[in-house]
Amino acid sequence: MVKIRRVLISVFDKTGIESLAQTLSSLGCEIISTGGTKRVLEEAGIKVRDISSVTGNPEAFDGRMKTISFEIESALLFDRGKDADEALKLGIQPIDMVVCNLYPFEKVKREGASLDVLIENIDIGGPTMIRAAAKNYKYVTVVTDSHDYDAIIRSLNEYNGALDEKTRFNLMRKAFNHTADYDAMIADTMNFQGGEISYRLAFDRGITLRYGENSHQQAVFLRSRDNGKSLYDMEQLHGKELSYNNIVDIYGAVEAVKDLKRSGCAIIKHTNPCGLCDGADQSRVFELAWAGDPVSAYGSVIAFNRTLEKDTAEFLQLDNEDKMKRKFIEVTIAPDYTPDALEYLMKNKNLRVIKFDPSELRQKSEMKFLFNSLLFQSVDDSLINELDIVTEATAQFPADLVEFGVIAMRQLKSNAIAIARKTAEGYLQLLGMGCGQPNRVNSTELALKRARENLKNEYQGAEESFDDYVKESLGESILFSDAFFPFPDNVEMAAAFGIRKVVQPGGSIRDKSVIQTCNSLGITMAFTGIRHFKH
Repeated sequence: MVKIRRVLISVFDKTGIESLAQTLSSLGCEIISTGGTKRVLEEAGIKVRDISSVTGNPEAFDGRMKTISFEIESALLFDRGKDADEALKLGIQPIDMVVCNLYPFEKVKREGASLDVLIENIDIGGPTMIRAAAKNYKYVTVVTDSHDYDAIIRSLNEYNGALDEKTRFNLMRKAFNHTADYDAMIADTMNFQGGEISYRLAFDRGITLRYGENSHQQAVFLRSRDNGKSLYDMEQLHGKELSYNNIVDIYGAVEAVKDLKRSGCAIIKHTNPCGLCDGADQSRVFELAWAGDPVSAYGSVIAFNRTLEKDTAEFLQLDNEDKMKRKFIEVTIAPDYTPDALEYLMKNKNLRVIKFDPSELRQKSEMKFLFNSLLFQSVDDSLINELDIVTEATAQFPADLVEFGVIAMRQLKSNAIAIARKTAEGYLQLLGMGCGQPNRVNSTELALKRARENLKNEYQGAEESFDDYVKESLGESILFSDAFFPFPDNVEMAAAFGIRKVVQPGGSIRDKSVIQTCNSLGITMAFTGIRHFKH
């Protein structure tokens, strides 16, 4: 335990500082302070000693020089054991605590400040004090975060003005992270000002996962520091601990539903939506999303963009006496759950129930780590540039269905093909998809066969009329491609299944040949002018 007798307080953000200073003063601590902090404390009736009486020098150069001095840094740095005699000869009195936060460089940067303003918001004395106190944590307490004040006040009152070494060690770690992040932000900003791109990452609060993608791999889940909302902040309400693959699929699931306009549901396997639907009634939306690929939905991760209702959750039949009829899924994600829906989901002790609002997934960039290197890009948050019909045949392309289809296709791994339809009830449904194939023809075939199988599952008419039903249904659907068709073979296959409307970005040197094939087959094709690869 180290008794706190002298404290140096110099903070830009003065939130809560009066309470901490009052506690320290009541315990007999001498408080040393600077400029604006000193004024705030004195106005609160707290006795404060001006820092100039310690340094022997006035504050100067509009506050650029306040705390940097032999007297201050020595009072923080000297070893209280082996250096005690030398400090006494030099007239250095120990400072036992530093409370400091830094000039708001990040804030003015976000506000678009000029280089001159950025420079003036680079703190020099603060990081120097913080690092000196942190290095000597065995004897000195360093406080950089106002959120820690309440806990420190409790400890000070409990131990009559002293703090234990574990507390000092943890505050030391926090302090070095604080100055490291601060300097990294300044360095990246100044590089940008100089026309050079650099990016320094900082993560903390690491959770060790059971294993990675496979059982022989180790994995950790960390949170990005000082970046606002994070996927890490999702709240697990029930179920087994999350795995590496669960977290990856959760991200894919919330990504798939975040842009849907009405009640939406995404059913995810290996990050790809095998089911997706948007509509008025959540329960029906879930049914139609599940119908997109009932086989692949086994062991899936499911996301909703609205509070999950009990009648929707009951589609899983978790309490069916016939266990074979209970639908097995790994995870549900929703912005919230009604109490009875949550109670129902908890019937499955292993089902992971996650509370997270997909609408909060609004990032500006994304990155991939590749063998000690980083790929960095802006997110694909566009849909289409314009819908330009390029064929002789013309047809209606409902705006809501086009938007839904592009959202679905954009979420699939390339080469991506999505077939979407609007049901008679007005629901938008992913009817079939193919993705992750080495060529687009394979993806097209997979999507068409999946759509045909789904239509077979719902068909209730005479067997001899089924092919007509497929052609009619696919004729009203739209086939979406994430990139151009390099050859006419994709549209020839689509036409054979009954597709009559195709949306693709265009841009191939063989566009003319593909368009001619569409003309000969009576297909209406529209170009969007924007590609959506997802690797």
